[in-house]
Amino acid sequence: MSITKNLQDIQSQLPEQITLVAVSKTKPVSEIMEAYQAGQRIFGENRIQDMVEKYDEMPKDIQWHMIGHVQRNKVKYMAHFVSLIHGVENFKTLKEINKQAARHDRTIDCLLQIKIATEDSKFGMSATEASEILQSEEFSDLKNVNVVGVMGMATFTENQEQIKREFLSLKAVFQDLKKIIPKLETISMGMSGDYKLAIKCGSTMVRVGSSIFGARNY
Repeated sequence: MSITKNLQDIQSQLPEQITLVAVSKTKPVSEIMEAYQAGQRIFGENRIQDMVEKYDEMPKDIQWHMIGHVQRNKVKYMAHFVSLIHGVENFKTLKEINKQAARHDRTIDCLLQIKIATEDSKFGMSATEASEILQSEEFSDLKNVNVVGVMGMATFTENQEQIKREFLSLKAVFQDLKKIIPKLETISMGMSGDYKLAIKCGSTMVRVGSSIFGARNY
């Protein structure tokens, strides 16, 4: 099945209020362009270097989302163009994004990554840490970052009940944080294998890769 057909199938199933991030990591520009020609404008990459190279080559009306682990020393390479950074897992990273955004006279949208999975391999902060950051004086001094919501990754398991519990826990964290910052609007959760469940649990943004582009090229 073609990328265009895959994309159209997914788009036709998504409720109107759900944002689709096409996860293009490991995929060549030619394949991403097929999705672009089919109308997709939001793409997600997990390596800053790859995203920079694709940004340079591709049309400039694309919104690039950084969905992977953010290395602070590499933020400067994407600060001039990145639309949304999903994986902000501590205050130091937020501070670095603010610093690099200021250099380009931009405000960069960010999501706080909350650790909802039981696996040690998953990154993220606790709900308490997120709450403390958003209420801190240091955070209110950051004028070039805009925290718009939360992101989470469920445990890699076949157990649907566990995944559902983890997704619902992220929704609950979002609702608590919204009491601190009422403008929060994004819950980024759900990938190719579980995005339908994520939407039922309150997701507003899904990150879908292999269901659009096929298996990853590692």
